[in-house]
Amino acid sequence: MLELYTHPMSPCAQKVRIVLAEKGLDWVAHHVNLQEKENLAPDYLKLNPLGVVPTLVHDGRPVIESSIICEYLDDTWPEFALRPGDTYLRSKVRFWMKHVDVKLHPACGTLQWPMVMRPKLMEKPQRERDAILERIPEKPRRERQQRLVKLGLDAPDVADAVQTYRRTILDMEQALETSQWVVGESFSLADVCLAPYFQTLTQFNWTALYDQDCPRVADWVGRCQQRSSYQQAVAEDFPAALTARLQQEGTTVWNKIAVHLNER
Repeated sequence: MLELYTHPMSPCAQKVRIVLAEKGLDWVAHHVNLQEKENLAPDYLKLNPLGVVPTLVHDGRPVIESSIICEYLDDTWPEFALRPGDTYLRSKVRFWMKHVDVKLHPACGTLQWPMVMRPKLMEKPQRERDAILERIPEKPRRERQQRLVKLGLDAPDVADAVQTYRRTILDMEQALETSQWVVGESFSLADVCLAPYFQTLTQFNWTALYDQDCPRVADWVGRCQQRSSYQQAVAEDFPAALTARLQQEGTTVWNKIAVHLNER
């Protein structure tokens, strides 16, 4: 039995859901309300001491950290492999997965968190907000969210986040010059792990980060989003009314994103 503790807008959860869909696996969803900080509830922390989503539970045993979950699923159900057999290409897949975990995910969190998580927290009294944030287990994440609660997209973290996104896009444009997918000619975990971070740009109408001068990346985004696995795992959670609202909200603050593009 496969269970996934997930949230619709979490890129980390999205990439695991894409793998589950690519492999045609059945699973049970447990929604974790991140806006209400259910990820910091004691029962959830027993499953995932880091207090993040997703958490995969396979036959009663939890597996945490999204990239590890993706590899776990690929190891456990290898019939439709999402990693190349060639060991050099496999190393490149791991490079992109690490880049996502170490650099792109914090950048995405910096940009998405003020849009999705901050508004609900701001409805609470400051003392309650402070107490909630103090429960975040990891100090860097805790301090970043404290800055984002206080300053939103005016936080100093935002400039680095925009530039990290942009450098990633330029590196992807170069990689796609010589192959159909980010690594080689087959859709792989490199593509799986990158694709959700472009959902963030799509849903907030921030696609000018890539669609004006990176045609290979724009084509890659379109091909990823057209896959049935993406439609099932990601797109179905974004009905037209929600997408329209998010794009309007993103358009309203685009100037706070765009100003940092000129700093590169």
